[in-house]
Amino acid sequence: MLTAREPLSLAPAVAEVFETVKRRNPGELEFHRAVHEVLEIVAPVVERHPEYVEAKLLERICEPERQIIFRVPWTDDRGQVHVNRGYRVEFNSALGPYKGGLRFAPNVTASIVKFLGFEQVFKNALTGMPIGGGKGGADFDPKGRSDGEIMRFCQSFMTELHRHLGEHTDVPAGDAGVGERELGFLFGQYKRITNRYESGVLTGKGIAWGGSQVRPEATGYGTVYFVEEMLRMRDTSFDGRTVVVSGSGNVAVHAIEKAQQLGARVVACSDSSGFVHDADGIDVELLKEVKFVERARISAYAERRGSRATFVPEGCVWDVDCEIALPCATQNELDEEHARRLIERGLIAVGEGANMPCTAEAVKLFREAGVAFGPGKAANAGGVATSALEMQQNASRDSWTFEYTERRLLEIMRSIHATCYETAEEYGMPGDYLAGANIAGFVRVADAMLALGLI
Repeated sequence: MLTAREPLSLAPAVAEVFETVKRRNPGELEFHRAVHEVLEIVAPVVERHPEYVEAKLLERICEPERQIIFRVPWTDDRGQVHVNRGYRVEFNSALGPYKGGLRFAPNVTASIVKFLGFEQVFKNALTGMPIGGGKGGADFDPKGRSDGEIMRFCQSFMTELHRHLGEHTDVPAGDAGVGERELGFLFGQYKRITNRYESGVLTGKGIAWGGSQVRPEATGYGTVYFVEEMLRMRDTSFDGRTVVVSGSGNVAVHAIEKAQQLGARVVACSDSSGFVHDADGIDVELLKEVKFVERARISAYAERRGSRATFVPEGCVWDVDCEIALPCATQNELDEEHARRLIERGLIAVGEGANMPCTAEAVKLFREAGVAFGPGKAANAGGVATSALEMQQNASRDSWTFEYTERRLLEIMRSIHATCYETAEEYGMPGDYLAGANIAGFVRVADAMLALGLI
């Protein structure tokens, strides 16, 4: 169950800020939790920097610069009218233009978008790239919809959103439910309305029309690279390890691919209908065929794989034993009960490929048990980092090779790991990547806000 932990655990310097956030954002539990996690960890930083308190930085950093909510009317293939709600939260632009994905899913709410935008601010700061933080989306479910229906929805969505975007203002990308197809429709409508081929206004585009090599793979690959660095600090690696990955979308599939390239055996993955267990290791090419080409459910993978794989309908993938867990599906999917069981069965590392996929209680257990825990704002930052590389290529009208771009991604993920590791040590919390990520990201944003004055 998702709850925001009581402010009794917060230092006085930040407890009042959290109370204000709860009062101003009633019922938005996902957003409350994201704010609580950051405030809880950055309290020692605030005590070292009285100038942050004087400038009301905590209050300002927890309040989005702009929140946009709009109506999205569209028609289905039968001519029936539907009305959805669209969102864009432009959270913080101290380091650069707002940058963050668009999510199309029926559970998208203001709370979800604000928690994602808040996390994005610090994630983007950790990359070292000149990008601020934002997030958006709609409570639209693309599952089962035709290409024509998705095109009409995307065109209606962009008709409103376009006025808030620009390569120097706000640069969305894809997220859950928004892939290359959706981005194509969105970019086409933006180009049509503005009469500008402004490639840098969206990232995650197709290679043929301004996209970057490695962008589809970046979040999954980056998560694995971050975990590999955590393992290296413990004198081990992915080689020979048993891994479970939740989800079977873009992030999950490429996390599976990279983990197995590094010698791991990924034995399970999932979607909203259940999970598959494949003791021999997931066949990545078959999984790509099923999920990306056929757009089928995960059960189709098990059917094609035959006796080597088992499909468990409506089951939880975290019932499968593993040494390394890579939650890459959605928020709050790995709870306290499963965390405790995985720890008892020999879990050594967790890398969050999704945003806040582990509940607060699960995270607490991992940290207490000494499990290497890579929080989402660090471990899955490879996607947005490669989006920033795509923006660089668009700005210079350039195109890089796959090998060069992947090398840049690896360098960025190693830098993020080093930043988190060294920051945690500096503040007396060695090996605590959650603390290191939150503090390092916060300080970079806070210092930029101070430099820009009261805006």
